[in-house]
This record gives sequence, structure tokens and C-alpha cells, in this order.
Amino acid sequence: MTPRRLVAAISIAACSLAYGIQANAAEHPGVKIYATGGTIAGSSASSTDTTNYKSGSLGVQALLDAVPELADVAEVTGEQIANTGSSNIDQEILLKLSKAINEELATDATHGVVITHGTDTLEETGFFLDLTVDSDKPVVMVGAMRPATAISADGPFNLLEAVTLAADEGAEGRGAMIVLNDRIGSAYYTTKTNAIMMDTFKATEQGYLGAFISGKPHFYYTPATPTDKPRFDVTSLDGLPKVDIIYAHQEMDPALFTAALDNGAKGIVIAGSGNGSIPETVKPLVKQAMADGIPVVRSTRTGNGIVSAKEEGIGSGALNPQKARILLSLALTETDDMDKVRGYFE
Repeated sequence: MTPRRLVAAISIAACSLAYGIQANAAEHPGVKIYATGGTIAGSSASSTDTTNYKSGSLGVQALLDAVPELADVAEVTGEQIANTGSSNIDQEILLKLSKAINEELATDATHGVVITHGTDTLEETGFFLDLTVDSDKPVVMVGAMRPATAISADGPFNLLEAVTLAADEGAEGRGAMIVLNDRIGSAYYTTKTNAIMMDTFKATEQGYLGAFISGKPHFYYTPATPTDKPRFDVTSLDGLPKVDIIYAHQEMDPALFTAALDNGAKGIVIAGSGNGSIPETVKPLVKQAMADGIPVVRSTRTGNGIVSAKEEGIGSGALNPQKARILLSLALTETDDMDKVRGYFE
């Protein structure tokens, strides 16, 4: 082969390879990752430290660089929304996140989004997004129970599964989801059930939506929506009404209830015992607050079960206190009609 022909052959091969790479890249769905910090971005000087690490130490690019396999399942981009422990997530971050996701999912290039998040309040953000993102495209919450510096850290594999789920056509129409420990759960129902163990996220009554098998999502059911799940438009909102949670117990001090009202609460959730039970000394305060236009939702501190309708206050249904707080705050952005507020729960 002459030198000229050799150069031509190499050029053709290079162009073919480049075209093949571009074609393969174009075949992958677009997935946007929104990073907020948490254990998945945490670090410690000790590789065996799984409790005293610093959350939110790593940025979104470091998370992406740690999992090169992401490129095999999606065209991934990332944005740093926050970088903190999830106990610091506030309404400003929630609103910013929801608005960004709604805008991103409205584009044809994006098939789904992933939110990396600390596990302590991950369920609250997931629930908020489930109620405020207006799209059938996948919204996937993911975190980790071990920091990135730990031996056998779970974050990288959780992240790969989350992106894989967000890129999967079978994930559409299922609402916001939570992925950890190979399990796929509905963000509407899933909650953190253990302080430190890996298999912490569960929906004990409702079960999982599916699981990962050899890196692929396997769904147990066709897409479905939680009964009477509402949708809220937060596009024009700059803040949310203040709602406090009060924990019920033996000898519960009614002054705690009054203090919440005096501090500007527009609604109150009580984590009651059993079926939303509260002491007799608190019931008159609840009744008066309702009469004054301050809704009081009675949930349960048990972690499971449906709280029935109440004469004093509003039963939370299947929602735990932290999720009832989110729903009540969103409901108050649309109405102060007590019957309508009650209708969101009972």
C-alpha cells in the first residue's frame, strides 16, 4: 500500500470510529443529576468510619468521576444545587430543586433526573418532588448509608442504579422513586426505618415497586399512582407556609402546642401515639386552632398504619408526620378552606 493510500485508510477508519462513538452516545438517554450533598458525598479520615464523617464534602463532578460506568447507560450531566447534610435542607432548596427539575424534564433531551441526597430527610424531599414535579419522566432520589471514603461504600453502585433507572423506559409514569440497596420504592410511601443500617428504606405496608437484578431494574407491577395523590404548582412560589411537628407522649405539655402557634405556625402536625391519639388536655387546643383557621393534622409516631378521620383535627391517612407536614404546607399554598384541607388527607 502506498503512503498516500495508507493515510487515506487511517483517516477513513478514524472517521468511522468517531462516528460510531457519536452514534453510540446519541443512543443513550439524557439524565441530569442534581447534587445536594449528604453521606453519598461524605468523607472521613478513616475508611471504617460510617457515623462521624462530614456530609457534603464532595462535589457532583467527583461523584460522576467515581462511576465511569455511568457513560454506558446514559448521557449524564450534573448540577450542584446544594452541598450539605440533609438535616439542613430547607424550603429554599426544595423550591429551587423542583423548579429546576420541572424545567429540565420539559426538554426533549432529558429522559429523567437523579437527585443525590442525604438519607436523613431524603424521604421528605422525594415526597415534595412527587407532589410538585409535573412530568411522567423518571425522578429518582438516591443516597448512601456509608460515606465515599468507607470500605465497601454503597454510594457509587447506588448512583449507577439510580441513573440506570432514570434512563429506563419502564420507569416512566411511576412518580418520584427512591433507590438504595438494590430496592426501588415509591417516594410517596417509602421512609427511612433504621438509623444506620443499609436496608433502611422501606414501605412496610405498600411494599417496593421493584428491585435491581444484575444492574437492571425489574418492576413488580405496571405503573400506578397512589390513590388521590395531589399535584401542586410551585413555579411562582418564593416560600411555603410554616408548619410545625409536635411529638405526643405521656404528660405532653399543651404549652408546646401554644408555643408553635405563637411562633407563627400556619398549620400543625401532631405525631400522635397509636391511631393519632393525643392527651385530653390537648384536644381543646386542637379544636380551637381548627376554629381559628389553623389546620391540625394528627399522624402517628408508630411509623406505619392509617390514621383515621378525627373529630378534633384531621387524620393523616397513610402519611407519617414528616410527610404530612409537607402535604399540609403545600395545601396551604392553595387554600385556607378547612374542608378542602381535610380532603387532602381524609
